[in-house]
Amino acid sequence: MSATVEAVRDVAIPRSTFARLRRELVKEVGPLPAIHALNAAGFSVGAAAASGFAEGVADVGSLPEDAFWARMTAFFLRRGWGTLTHRGSGDAVGILTSSDWAEAAHDSEEDHPSCSFGAGFLAGLLTELAGGPIAVLEVSCRGRGDEVCRFAFGSEAAIHGLYGRLLDGVQLERALADL
Repeated sequence: MSATVEAVRDVAIPRSTFARLRRELVKEVGPLPAIHALNAAGFSVGAAAASGFAEGVADVGSLPEDAFWARMTAFFLRRGWGTLTHRGSGDAVGILTSSDWAEAAHDSEEDHPSCSFGAGFLAGLLTELAGGPIAVLEVSCRGRGDEVCRFAFGSEAAIHGLYGRLLDGVQLERALADL
């Protein structure tokens, strides 16, 4: 390895880091720019983490679907993010769910807590692994009082369509069925 190329390595940080980062960003730049910054940072980190996910596999794309999602679950669990389960929701959108996602905190003091970094991380990781853009939208968050954190993922057009339906007040399951 050349002296100018550093291997990707994981660093463990306390889960409270996410809430502190978000709080400080909101204080400095406001809520919406903070969400965008955390999402963009998460995307970059997720894309870089793809090499760790693919380690030991010649072609991640050749893994059977069940093996791929089992590997994804183990990948996040091993890194302290929590459990992550996959549910297909038709051809357009998939759903990833976690009842213990590290970024979500029930005791958040924020008005609109969300897993912006995690959603970006998932988008970056999935985009890198798929070899093309994958959008991720957090559709429920334990930090906002929901039972689980739930992330919808798919093409940018599908996620944009889902987001529009949700903004119109359509329930998630109905919005997914409409896609």
